[in-house]
Amino acid sequence: MSLILALAAASAAASPAAPPPKASPEEERFTACVAQIDGDPQAALDTAGQWRLAGGGVLARQCQGMAYAAQARWASAMAAFQQAAEASETTKDGRTANLWVQAANAALAAGDHVKARSYLDAALILGTLKNEDAGEAHLDRARALVATNDPTGARADLDMALKLVPGDPLAWLLSATLARRMGDLERAHKDIGEAVKRAPDDASVALEAGNISALLGYDAAAKTAWEAAARIAPESPQGKAAAKALEQFETPPASPAPEAKTPQPQQH
Repeated sequence: MSLILALAAASAAASPAAPPPKASPEEERFTACVAQIDGDPQAALDTAGQWRLAGGGVLARQCQGMAYAAQARWASAMAAFQQAAEASETTKDGRTANLWVQAANAALAAGDHVKARSYLDAALILGTLKNEDAGEAHLDRARALVATNDPTGARADLDMALKLVPGDPLAWLLSATLARRMGDLERAHKDIGEAVKRAPDDASVALEAGNISALLGYDAAAKTAWEAAARIAPESPQGKAAAKALEQFETPPASPAPEAKTPQPQQH
């Protein structure tokens, strides 16, 4: 290392906090485009479209995808994020993995689990996602793998997600649900307990806790969990499923006693 570089490195290390780098004109334009989404996603979509026509690249496509997502136009969002990721691969701007994850999330929302899986494969194989970002990507890929009937692959991804994002209750919930479906009730019971610790007021967690307790023969625990799910979110699919499950604990009404017949006079 030259003396000048060594002095520069020492100065940077001694500095309490270096100022953030100035945003490029493209980044400033992206920030302005994204700022439109909350108030008027269609206006943001128009802005992104005009930007693309004027030669906008990765960030224009990303804003376009985000604007489509804000309107729940998931197939269009998926296509825009895919184009952004492909452009990012060409320019090598460092955004590629995160854009594949955004494309995957749009695909999951669209119900296209095959594409979601391929997008997450592309994101994870790059090796640039770290810590929580990597954990959430493994969690999303597990969802896609379950939907495409690959429980073994999903199990591997969920185990990795639990190592990387152990505080995420969704990871424990999905792990418990998968274990129940695969017949591993001991693992299911352990993992749903972890989910309950982290999300005690989540109807989905309470419903699954009831399902697992019922299979283990813990009727009182199942009843308590299902009652919680029905109370937390009575109008949600989870709350309604819990209310339906609780019907097995209802005492059927007693059959009315047969009416006594009035004796008829004997005719002679």
